[in-house]
Amino acid sequence: MSGKSPPDEQPSKPEETTRKVSAAAMEKIDNAISNVVTTLAKNESPSSSEKEKKKSLWSAGTCDDGYSSYTSTPKSVDHKSCGESHPDKTSQLPDGALIIALSQDPVNGGSENPEERPTWSKKADFLLSIIGFAVDLANVWRFPYLCYRNGGGVFLIPYLLMLVFGAMPLFYMELVLGQYHRQGPISVWKFCPLFKGVGYCCVLVSWYVSFYYNVIIAWTLYYMFISFSSELPWIRCNNPWNTDRCWESRNSSGYIIDAATVFNSSAFRANRTSPALEFFDRAVLEIHQSNGMGDLGTPKWQLVVCVLVAFVILYIALFRGVKSLGKVVWFTAIAPYVILTILLIRGLLLPGAIQGVQYYLRPDLHKLLDTQVWVEAAVQVFYSVGVGFGVHLTYASYNNFHNNCYRDCLFTVAVNSFTSFYSGFVIFAYLGYMANKESLPISEVATEGHGLVFQVYPEAIATLPGGPFWAVLFFTMLLTLGLDSAMGGLESVITGILDECSTYFTKVKMNREIFTAIVLVTSFCVSLVNVTRGGGYMMYWFDTYSAGISLLCAALFEAIGVAWIYGLDRFCDNINEMMGFTPGLFWRLCWKIISPSFLVAVIVFAIISNSTLQYQDYVYPSWAVGLGWGFALSSVAMVPIVATYKLTKSPGNTCSEKLAYTITPEEERDVLEDGDVKRFHWKHWVYV
Repeated sequence: MSGKSPPDEQPSKPEETTRKVSAAAMEKIDNAISNVVTTLAKNESPSSSEKEKKKSLWSAGTCDDGYSSYTSTPKSVDHKSCGESHPDKTSQLPDGALIIALSQDPVNGGSENPEERPTWSKKADFLLSIIGFAVDLANVWRFPYLCYRNGGGVFLIPYLLMLVFGAMPLFYMELVLGQYHRQGPISVWKFCPLFKGVGYCCVLVSWYVSFYYNVIIAWTLYYMFISFSSELPWIRCNNPWNTDRCWESRNSSGYIIDAATVFNSSAFRANRTSPALEFFDRAVLEIHQSNGMGDLGTPKWQLVVCVLVAFVILYIALFRGVKSLGKVVWFTAIAPYVILTILLIRGLLLPGAIQGVQYYLRPDLHKLLDTQVWVEAAVQVFYSVGVGFGVHLTYASYNNFHNNCYRDCLFTVAVNSFTSFYSGFVIFAYLGYMANKESLPISEVATEGHGLVFQVYPEAIATLPGGPFWAVLFFTMLLTLGLDSAMGGLESVITGILDECSTYFTKVKMNREIFTAIVLVTSFCVSLVNVTRGGGYMMYWFDTYSAGISLLCAALFEAIGVAWIYGLDRFCDNINEMMGFTPGLFWRLCWKIISPSFLVAVIVFAIISNSTLQYQDYVYPSWAVGLGWGFALSSVAMVPIVATYKLTKSPGNTCSEKLAYTITPEEERDVLEDGDVKRFHWKHWVYV
């Protein structure tokens, strides 16, 4: 019934117009209100000074942040709830006449951003994005070669061990950091401002990689466009760019035969080059017109157009953030598996393919005693998973707070490893075919890197019936693999800078579309140096110094900042707050000891084994090597630079006070006491 009287009737008596609430119900309402007032009064500190109030508030609850007591280990604290009672949100009276809301506070994560942040439209969008970034060109052109060179199937033993104990825990750590704090790779370090330079390092590394990685995408576009012809241009030696050293002959089936098949002379073979090699070096790169890094020449306009097309595609994918990116990855992340399967089926039907696959898997147990095998497995694992770029952290920051990123971590790592192993069957099926066709051992046709995907493999598919079709298919696969990784790296840069700027310029909201265009235009302009006549030398220089040791250092400092400074108990409590379970001893040991140890070992080995920088027959001058180390250290230097700045600007009279302030999460500084902090007790550093 309606509580209002009809307009043409006289108002009823007051007792009839009031809400029908029994006396017993009113009494219960009074009691409930009294209980709330009493609870609030009990939690209020009677201390007069502000300092004593903070002490009372801190000691009132059962929470512990790891700063105030040396007997406990760091834990995650939700200061809004610490020391407070939480009655039910609603109370319903027995007669159902009235419902009173006693608490309207939602159950939020400790650092869930109160501001509205975009999220992935579907869970699958996020999974495809992180899988697409992790599965890149190196899965196709590097892992299969390492596997065959380091003992075949035996190489999987050190690879999987390094993956499980080294890279996977750090990958999981990045997902947790991004999802819990819901910030980009720079501003996420509000939980430990002293290490904020790690975020700048990650962003710089991702940005540096975009200078040359997108040029590789441009190469694939160039090959793909030129493959739309009746005959592939790298199959013959009668082109303007060919030299007298180019050798081409055909057997009765019309297939190209290497000169060694005819003359059986290694000396003759050493003085000859294949049409595919000359096409890449002399027609695409035109590297023969340059004498080195000091003689770059002018950009090649065809490659400039291809680079521009690559960046236009990237802008379309990134300008709306995860909303547009989540749609693009449905093609770029799935298409490679479809194409790999098609190429594998076709390859296994070729003569010599089975021998190539057997050579790929042939076990050599003695390789397990070779230290170099374990080092190469560790290097491949860390670069393949993609830890240190800040990309996984960035993608996870757009997740729902209670998303199960633990399951996402395991699934992504499994898919990444499977893809690397699976692509080896595709590559070696065609290498076996090439070796059989040219009567050569597989060791003489197997290679890695650019030489595999832009020389050896194109030469193999060019000899197939319908070669242009297979070439278009192959380079489409390379294009999608490259775009996924390029999108991730640039998204890390864009999100990282935008999130950081929003904390300093609260009154000015930066337009994402415009800022994305600025980042991509800047990267495009720098990339042009790699499409000059000497661009091949620049590409190798960028590849060596942009994300080598600097990437490993970023991952190492990230592990130290979380496991050793922020504290494992705090970090594990963050996970429990999001997903409802706490990581076990395995994860804690890996985060604090095993993974950082692997990184230190790989970094030391990389420095010790540093050899002369050389690309083909060109030896880089000392000034180029020195410039390269300066370029590599420019990103790593952000860690001590930002740490020094934070220490000098922090309040406090002693180094201990300043250090305590900089390692304290920003949201907890209001309860940090002046003076010596007991967190520096030895027990804080030795627990797991």
